[in-house]
Amino acid sequence: MPAVGPARLKSSTPSTPSTPSAPSALLRRYRASLRAKLVSIVVAPLLVALVALLLLMTLWGDRVFQALLAYKVNSDLLVAHEYFEHMVGGVKDRVLQEARSHALVSGLGRGSAMPGILADARRTHGLDFLQLLDPNGRLLAAAPAGAAGTDYAGWRVVESAATGRADAATDAWSAAQLAAVSGDLARRAQVTLRTTANAAPTDRTMETRGMVVHAAAPVVDGAGRLVAILHGGTLLNHNLAFIDTINALVYQPESLPSGSQGTATLFLDDTRIATNVRLLHGERALGTRVSREVRDKVLLRGEKWLDLAFVVNDRYMSAYEPIADSRGQRIGMLYVGYLAKPISQAKDLALGVLVGLFILLAVAGALFSLLWARRVFTPMTQMVGTMRALKAGNDNARVGPVRSEDELGQLAGQFDQLLSDLQQRNAELRDWADSLDRKVAERTRELEDANAVLRATRQQLITSEKLALAGQLTAGVAHEINNPIAVIQGNLDVARDILGPAAEPVRHELRLIDEQVRRIYLLTNRLLQFVRPEAYAGNTERLDVSEVAAGCVDLVRHMLKDAAIRVELACAATRRVRISRSELQQVIVNLLTNAIHAMPEGGTLTLATRDWEGHGVTLHVRDTGRGIREEDLPNLFNPFFTTKKQMGTGLGLSISYALVERYGGRITVASTVGQGAEFIVWLREDGSAAQPETDGGVS
Repeated sequence: MPAVGPARLKSSTPSTPSTPSAPSALLRRYRASLRAKLVSIVVAPLLVALVALLLLMTLWGDRVFQALLAYKVNSDLLVAHEYFEHMVGGVKDRVLQEARSHALVSGLGRGSAMPGILADARRTHGLDFLQLLDPNGRLLAAAPAGAAGTDYAGWRVVESAATGRADAATDAWSAAQLAAVSGDLARRAQVTLRTTANAAPTDRTMETRGMVVHAAAPVVDGAGRLVAILHGGTLLNHNLAFIDTINALVYQPESLPSGSQGTATLFLDDTRIATNVRLLHGERALGTRVSREVRDKVLLRGEKWLDLAFVVNDRYMSAYEPIADSRGQRIGMLYVGYLAKPISQAKDLALGVLVGLFILLAVAGALFSLLWARRVFTPMTQMVGTMRALKAGNDNARVGPVRSEDELGQLAGQFDQLLSDLQQRNAELRDWADSLDRKVAERTRELEDANAVLRATRQQLITSEKLALAGQLTAGVAHEINNPIAVIQGNLDVARDILGPAAEPVRHELRLIDEQVRRIYLLTNRLLQFVRPEAYAGNTERLDVSEVAAGCVDLVRHMLKDAAIRVELACAATRRVRISRSELQQVIVNLLTNAIHAMPEGGTLTLATRDWEGHGVTLHVRDTGRGIREEDLPNLFNPFFTTKKQMGTGLGLSISYALVERYGGRITVASTVGQGAEFIVWLREDGSAAQPETDGGVS
């Protein structure tokens, strides 16, 4: 081992001096500067927190932004859906009104007058066709005239009318069925298909089918007997007024940012048959087709689409829902959406401005911290210079006057006073030593003729006196050092109270001192608690659980302010239980908080208490939220298990269970996914450690 050190030293010593690199020089300066370390301790966490906050805002903000866009377009789709249903109901109401009209009923006996009656009614009610059928669904008369004698008994609406109930539906009619009603109707239904990017491949060049909203109503005589069926409807192909009305209702002026535009479309299968989406040259995009991705999800799987989608030639925030015919088959789609690019650009601009402000504030804060730290640490820098001068042999070196009047300034003054006291003590020690040497020499000369025993005794006495003086000197030095050290410690203890906001640059250092003092206290307190646990037991009392539960609702009232949650109290318990009030409040507030989080879209929160005959009280917390999955129930009370990935710690229920169990109670839970969950807290009347007489845990 002795040979290792020199060999290593020799191998690591360069033969020629080299100029240190700039990073190495900066690193050495950082290691040698307390000011730089303290400033970095303060600034580094802020910078890390700033970067983390920016990342969180970027990622989480984008997710929330997309969710808001989806929420808006879903609301738009609901408006369009309601108008579509209103239009279907309107056709039904008009057909039913005409079926009950006196003109129609009185004209049944006059067959030649019926075509004219139907023609007038068709124009009055704005229908594309109106037909009178016999109770078996065979055509008797029609408007427009010339309709073929097709049997309409197969339509569901006609079947319903034959049973005496008016009905309306949306169905896809073939070209032959349309032509049987009117050749003009068949021609109006034709839509030439256009080549569309991202659409599913097809060999068709024209859509000849028609989407028809039709209704049928029973026609009865004075005796209430069914004598005929009135059947009428409207073709939606090329019905631009209908689609423009939807767009005007959903996207009113100023409802979208500048540059964006709202659109609405009616699809037959995957083909646009009525739309206000425009092609590049301004023509309506009739005959274009929806993207394959949307078609598969909405038409094939019957799901709603709420996301960005390619619409003809651009990306739109889109909402699609399937349209089913009278027999439940999906025959088309209803779409609303708006151009997403202007909204995304506005979001990116706002985020960029926010990031710029954060960076500007961070740079300004760092510069301010550096300048302020330089001023605050001036006395400490002077003290370091004084210590170096003392080490070099200058016993008269002092810090001297400083501008600062804070604790560091006082510390510099106390340091100078300590150096002066030490210098004076050293001079006195030298004088005492010289005097002692003289006395020893004199006594030695006086006792030269004494015998060896006396000489040895005298020498021992001299040694004892030296030791006594050394002990006295040590005690005196310790006493003199402890006085200024006590002053320094006292000044540090009151630094925060005296400086107030001015102590911010050294707040971390003062907090470190406090933390170490608290650490000693905590260690001592834990030791006392370990050896005398009975002195730290919680205070219990006999409590009215209903009163405590009602009070806990006020503790979470701030969480209910912006939530659509209705709170129901049913506190019927009359028994009292022995338990710590604060621990019971902790359990109830935790269960209420979990219930509120389980109902982000609103619901009913029920808080109830009941007497547990022969044992104590049960407390019930029930919500109507999402419920708990069956596979999560066994782990619900395990530490660190949570279903709230972004905001949970997984400790709330486990701590609550431990608190209740300590008083002999238990928490059980019952849940159905989609219907909510109920937590029951079983509290024993005497607060003993016996187990409650019920199945605990998960049910």
